[in-house]
Amino acid sequence: MNLVPKKMFFTSGIGRHSEHLESFEAALRNAGIEKFNLVTVSSILPPNCKIVSKEEGLSELYPGEIVFCVLSRISSDGPEDQITASIGCAVPSDQNTIGYISEYHGAGQTKTSAGNYAEKLAREMYQSWTEKDPLKTTHIAITAEADDKLKWTTAVAAAIFII
Repeated sequence: MNLVPKKMFFTSGIGRHSEHLESFEAALRNAGIEKFNLVTVSSILPPNCKIVSKEEGLSELYPGEIVFCVLSRISSDGPEDQITASIGCAVPSDQNTIGYISEYHGAGQTKTSAGNYAEKLAREMYQSWTEKDPLKTTHIAITAEADDKLKWTTAVAAAIFII
């Protein structure tokens, strides 16, 4: 059996809680992916993998399902820290070949700068392999300022695969 995803969607979320793990769970819940057993994978966009909306993608998944994803995750308990999680994607010109997905997270950046950086990483990985420009690049990013009333803030961004 080949586990080659046919579809993919992007999502992101923010979670806050006094417990580190629970802030991560809250971020997954905010992103709509808390009901799945997430398995992180590396950075390949499979051939002929269609990028769909979050709503369409979620409608094809079942609670408890093992779901493969590229995940960007960052947490902070520092008061007023600004954290960002982002995913970039380079879509190939030839849909029968692979594209690239990058994950990036950091502190002290804007949503736009982190998203653009993740997109740049995906483009460069694609170009290093193909020596061509991708058909298009895209990204999703989310930024949060840590809340000093609750100890932990977590940001997640993900590319979720549907087999």
